[in-house]
Amino acid sequence: MKIYVGIDLHSNNSFVALVDEENKVVYKKRLPNDLVSFLEALNPYKNSIEGVVVESTYNWYWLADGLQEAGYKVHLANVSANVQYSGIKCTGDESDALWLANLLRLNILSTGHIYPKEKRGIRELLRKRLILVRQQTACLLSLQGMITRYENICITSSKIKSSSNEKDSNKILSFIKDKNVEFAAQSQLKVLDCIMEQINSLEKQIQKIIKPDPLFTLLKSIPGIGPILAMTILLETGDIKRFKSVGNYSSYCRCVESKRVSNEKKKGINNRKNGNAYLCWAFIEASNHAIKSYPEIKKYYQRKLSKTLRVVALKTIANKLSKACYFMLRDNVEFDMKKLFA
Repeated sequence: MKIYVGIDLHSNNSFVALVDEENKVVYKKRLPNDLVSFLEALNPYKNSIEGVVVESTYNWYWLADGLQEAGYKVHLANVSANVQYSGIKCTGDESDALWLANLLRLNILSTGHIYPKEKRGIRELLRKRLILVRQQTACLLSLQGMITRYENICITSSKIKSSSNEKDSNKILSFIKDKNVEFAAQSQLKVLDCIMEQINSLEKQIQKIIKPDPLFTLLKSIPGIGPILAMTILLETGDIKRFKSVGNYSSYCRCVESKRVSNEKKKGINNRKNGNAYLCWAFIEASNHAIKSYPEIKKYYQRKLSKTLRVVALKTIANKLSKACYFMLRDNVEFDMKKLFA
């Protein structure tokens, strides 16, 4: 007898439900979020279990990894793609777990990608670097604004960032006459130095791991893509073979329009947040750099800009670069400017 498992995962507990081929409930219980408890509950049915469905919530890593290591076939449920019937009057954790198990039983479950455990850590480093960069920007803007408000002096961000030594730091502080404001600026500079140090540390660690990968070198040959963007694209994409077509990849990168059309007329927009926010950021950044540095791309962008909005023209460049990345990663071929911006 085949058994299908659905797990409605929460922050501190989960509801586990098991159903057989005839949709008969074999087991159902709320368990604490402890891997041992899950394995003990599933162990009597292990030989009959066809698969385990886990919700794609923020905290699924530990559970999916633990179940896979124990020999279970784990499916990650795509929450936005698996929508329950809206006419149901009463739902709860039990019904949600049973519903997930039945989706697997009926073979209609929409799944998400389980990113390989061995590469997940380095991807996390890159994401944390991005958070630190945002904090660095906020710190710089705060410091610039404070000096401008009190002394009417504009100091460039590059000059502030280069003031890591005590001499340059004192030079910036010398512009401020109020001692309390000077003390506030001094603390801001120390925080900024700490953030910059951690950013450099993370970059060195990531490059040490990813630099030997030939795909990393290949991606850096694309216009507008340097080491940081190449790292982001490579790590956030993962295995390129998981995308059936170039269109699927561009959509995942949020580089295509999200719209709802009926009778050849636009009736609204769909979920624009479907996809990977980090890849979207990377290709937009790459587009901005490419437009500034490459005449062919700048000419194409200006031609588009004369017909549409700036954001649409920029997204067109991003879409083309994402498609180039897809074929380069899939076929291991070099970038060809003529194919994209002839």
